[in-house]
Amino acid sequence: GLGFNIVGGTDQQYIANDNSIYVSWIKKDGAAYLDGRLQEGDKILAINGKDLKDLRHKDAVELFRNAGYHVSLKIQRRLQPQNGPVGHGGDGESGGVPLAAVLVPGLVLAATALWILLRYRQRM
Repeated sequence: GLGFNIVGGTDQQYIANDNSIYVSWIKKDGAAYLDGRLQEGDKILAINGKDLKDLRHKDAVELFRNAGYHVSLKIQRRLQPQNGPVGHGGDGESGGVPLAAVLVPGLVLAATALWILLRYRQRM
């Protein structure tokens, strides 16, 4: 995969009254980590020009899975830290959302994104 997990969507709001998709975790030594531009807490506005506004979480994950070989992200950097699972030093709780609801789709997304990135780099 691309080496990161996402949270959010209309059905799994990460921030109250915000349906956006956010980067929740970046895998150390993964593609996004090595690239260095994406940060935990970034809001992903679009993937390959497709707006992520007002999507269910699983629909956003599906867009990442079907992104193809060339992946372009439009992001918005988070200026202020928020309370929640991103970068917190807590006990593994994820703000009331079951951990499996975030990790399972995130792991699938990460694996898919890394595969896409590796295929893209082979063509360069």
